[in-house]
Parts: sequence; structure tokens; C-alpha cells
Amino acid sequence: MDFLQKYLGDCRRCGLCESRTQIVFGQGSPTARLMFIGDAPDGDDDRAGRPFAGASGDLLSGMIKAMGLSREQVYIANVVKCRPAGDRRPQAGEVSECLPFLKKQIKVVQPDVIVALGGFATLALLGQAARRPEVRGSWQSFEGIALLPTFHPDDLLRDTSKKRPAWEDLQKVMKRLG
Repeated sequence: MDFLQKYLGDCRRCGLCESRTQIVFGQGSPTARLMFIGDAPDGDDDRAGRPFAGASGDLLSGMIKAMGLSREQVYIANVVKCRPAGDRRPQAGEVSECLPFLKKQIKVVQPDVIVALGGFATLALLGQAARRPEVRGSWQSFEGIALLPTFHPDDLLRDTSKKRPAWEDLQKVMKRLG
């Protein structure tokens, strides 16, 4: 993974480099069987230099722990590696610049299962045909890897009624991993 991070370097391929403090590459085991993919770093992630560092990260860590795992046993990344100004959604051109790096991360980790956190990550990975209400909680495939879309931790913090279906999704992941 180090070679990929060095290749990314001080990336200036899109305008997101103007609003970041640092690149938030990813974190966890490079041999993880389970990979979580979110949308983009927020301010907490940008300051910490790791994905899911704030309140949504605390919730994600709790979800991972409830699965009987630790953050060190999984790999966590985002679709884009730099914080968009004002924590806005990344634009299509920004995603197209970062997606090749995410695909290389996935290729290096070679997870058995990918969990796409939220509609944005699901759309980036599965394309325009993916619509969260129709695909959330149902098994999909990303380049031959089992992928399960679920809610982003931010969604769960805003609407706690989504926590039960999110937990049911994670139970599907645990069953798939054995």
C-alpha cells in the first residue's frame, strides 16, 4: 500500500487539493477480508489524516466492534482522498480523478467483501444504475467482489431509525465472511 500512497504523492489532479490540509488515503489492514468505503473526508478526517475520525468514525468503530472486529482488522477508505470545501459532495470530475486510486487500493487489499457506506459511495462504485433505496442491503458485485450497500454513519446519526436495518446489513456481511 505504501507504493500506492507514494504514487498518489501530493496529488493536485483536481481542485480538492485547494481545500485539504492533507490527503486522507485510508487506514487498516492491507490484507483485510472486509473493506468499508465512504464518500469523502470531512474536517475531522482532514485534521486527523485518517478516514472516519469524528462522530461518524466513532459510530463506525462501534459497528465494527459489534461485528467482532477492530478497525485494525478491516480497511477503511473513501471514494475521494481530499476534503471538499465546506464538506460538500464531491463533483463528478473529482470522483473520476480519485476513483482509479480507490480501485488500486481495492486491488491491493483484495477484500472478500466491500461495504459501501451511503448512496454516494454506492453510486461511485456501481454507477448510475445504483439507487440506494433499491440496492441498500442487497448483495451486489464490484469487479468480482461481493459488495453490500448500507447507510453511511452520518445517516445513522441523523436518523436513528436506520440503525436496525444497518445492523441487519452488517449481519449479512458477518454471515458472508463466515
